[in-house]
Amino acid sequence: MTPHDAKGRIDDTPPILVVEDDPAILELLCEELQDAGYPTLGIDSAERALAHLSHSEVALIISDVRLPGMDGMSLLEQVRNDDNPVGFIVITAFGTIDQAVEALKLGADDFLTKPLDLENLRAAVFRVLEHQRLANRMQQATPADSFHGLTGDSEPMRLLFRNAVRLADSDAPLLILGESGTGKELMARALHAESARHDGPFVAVNCASIPAELMESECFGHVKGAFTGAHEARQGLFQSARNGSLFLDEIGEMPMPLQAKLLRALQEKKIRPVGAEREESVDVRIIAATHRDLEHEILAGGFRNDLFYRLETFSLRIPPLRERPGDVERLVMSLLDKHAEQQQKPIARIEPLALQTLLDYDYPGNVRELENAIIRAVTLAEEGLLRHDDLPERMRRHTAASPSGTTSTGNAAADTSQGDWPSLEEVEKRYIHKVLDATGGNKRRTADLLGIARRTLYRRLEEKSGDPQ
Repeated sequence: MTPHDAKGRIDDTPPILVVEDDPAILELLCEELQDAGYPTLGIDSAERALAHLSHSEVALIISDVRLPGMDGMSLLEQVRNDDNPVGFIVITAFGTIDQAVEALKLGADDFLTKPLDLENLRAAVFRVLEHQRLANRMQQATPADSFHGLTGDSEPMRLLFRNAVRLADSDAPLLILGESGTGKELMARALHAESARHDGPFVAVNCASIPAELMESECFGHVKGAFTGAHEARQGLFQSARNGSLFLDEIGEMPMPLQAKLLRALQEKKIRPVGAEREESVDVRIIAATHRDLEHEILAGGFRNDLFYRLETFSLRIPPLRERPGDVERLVMSLLDKHAEQQQKPIARIEPLALQTLLDYDYPGNVRELENAIIRAVTLAEEGLLRHDDLPERMRRHTAASPSGTTSTGNAAADTSQGDWPSLEEVEKRYIHKVLDATGGNKRRTADLLGIARRTLYRRLEEKSGDPQ
């Protein structure tokens, strides 16, 4: 172990472990990384590196291939055999295409050749650590951030969860307000799960999906012969939800005549099936939801004010995503973990541009829209990486149109007069590095996108190793 472990350490931040037997190169690499702000620890052999890993955490390993005793490739293989997910960059003065391919197959995150271009080194370190950071975030959707499937740690959501727990055990009707896609049915199910009725049934119906002429029978049931086609008696939603909870979604779509009967059911806790001579008692907790402004509907004559006041004994409003942008990242990671598991496609990394696109989008469709985007992206993702191109086009367009994604073309004539147009070779260099960055340093994916063989990509990267990324 060398003196380089003292410089750059901040509290308990895991260091970058540099394994190099040449003291001059080891000192150069450690000082370069420390100057870039990374805590760094220098070690001169693979055996000592493994000993250190056995009792301490590191953020990243950068190892030379040629080392005394165990070589760097064997160190990489041992680290991966131990199921250690730490980032690993291989460096060598004797790099070959076959060696690079072998390193990547063993689990290396990058392969650099000497003499090292320090800009390339810093860029590679940043990429690998960023991927590690994103992978760690994917595991951070903890129960503290979730309430029966509703995810959020923002102040509006924490207040919502607290109020939901307080109101769950009441038998009084409750109205859930919120835009489409915010999770109103999830909240209804959460209220049921938190209540003393959790062992009873939870019955949900969307009032907009039932024809008006069938709504009464659907809600209250009917007796045999009540109308043409009623060949046998049938229970309604109220009877099916007895001793449990009945969720009436989109209550604003309920026809006015039925609203009066629903009001009586709420007040008397009794219903009369269609065609029946007598009422029957039902013990049901009513939870209703709507994306409409019911007070406006009352003024327009589309909703009864007495039913509104009865339903609004208690109310909960679920905020749209635009009011809680700090929750979007948690939702992304939670939904990604959920759907990757469902599709049996473990996603270990997200392109930084893909994550930024998801964070910047305004989500008019709220959580439902975000979840559908994640389902699509997981389906299209390859090689354990969720890419920007896997996201819906409307989200990619939004990123391109945003100020951070806008490219100014300026005045072409003025540009040509400046005499600073890049050469074709320079454009090629920049494009290769742009695609490499976009794939998160995945050279196989980069070669596929560029339409060249990996051997050709490695050769061009070696030729351009002195170019900034």
